[in-house]
Amino acid sequence: MGVNHKEIVDANTFLHDSVTANRSGKDEEKAKFGIGQKVKLIKEIVNDGTYPHAPIGTLLMPEGSIGYIKSVGEFLQVIRVYEVHFFGVMDAPVEIVGCREHELEAMEDYRNEVEEELEFMRKHREKYYSKD
Repeated sequence: MGVNHKEIVDANTFLHDSVTANRSGKDEEKAKFGIGQKVKLIKEIVNDGTYPHAPIGTLLMPEGSIGYIKSVGEFLQVIRVYEVHFFGVMDAPVEIVGCREHELEAMEDYRNEVEEELEFMRKHREKYYSKD
């Protein structure tokens, strides 16, 4: 006969997606940090079970470590996760750790170098290339 989906699926269940989901209460609506930005860890990161090569509770990155934002992603479409590369931390078993916004502090202002370069090129074209 097959599976009767009406018995296992509730049609009234509200599903979250990238359009209807709200951001986690700990995240800003827009990303707080940008790729390449220097950040400081303000809370130690311990393995919560998402890192498979160490027991749960293992210190992965100590508080005060300095790193750079490598990428920005989302978990379950509502939790922003920053992939941060920490260099030269001797007491850590890893160099790259996923961090939340509330665990990081900016060490420098973010510069969107792509936007800066595009603006420079636009001004250069306006100055040196006329449409006449």
